[in-house]
Amino acid sequence: MYEGIVQDLIDELGKLPGIGPKSAQRIAFHLLDADDASVRRLAEVLVKVKDTVRFCEICGNVSAEDRCRICADTRRSDELICVVEESKDIVAIERIREFKGRYHVLGGAIDPIGGVGPNDLRIAELMKRLATGETTEVILALDPNIEGEATAAYLSRLLQPLEITVTRLASGLPVGGDLDYADEMTLGRAFLGRRSV
Repeated sequence: MYEGIVQDLIDELGKLPGIGPKSAQRIAFHLLDADDASVRRLAEVLVKVKDTVRFCEICGNVSAEDRCRICADTRRSDELICVVEESKDIVAIERIREFKGRYHVLGGAIDPIGGVGPNDLRIAELMKRLATGETTEVILALDPNIEGEATAAYLSRLLQPLEITVTRLASGLPVGGDLDYADEMTLGRAFLGRRSV
């Protein structure tokens, strides 16, 4: 629609997750209107992120060092490992300030349609961590969607012979939600996770 490099910029921005064609166009024109210093700073930060940020050698979380701050924290318990799909999930869990164990980032979820199988995830690294015998419970904090459910089922079967407690985060109805707006999966999980009062 636009000429040359402007369309290239829109196309590249449109490849980012959550950015549709209209948003890509808005961002592109915002960058065109921005002062040179701001655009150069953005470009420098993007290059610096790619050059310096790495993944923790233990859990797979994003880190500026070989070990992330959570794996380097000696106050954390090795008895609990919370398995998540992506590093952003750690941020969400850390916000509640309840979990004092360690994490393991899979790097995604099993998705046969998308071409992601168990060998594409950091499952072998998880098994290696569990082989030390320090961990007594693995918490599966995976997204409550088809891919997350498939990954949780696969990991549950894989971990069963290790005699480690495997738990899954409870899911169900949100506070303030109405039953008639809940989908079947959410309502079903709420029934399965019910507790006495």
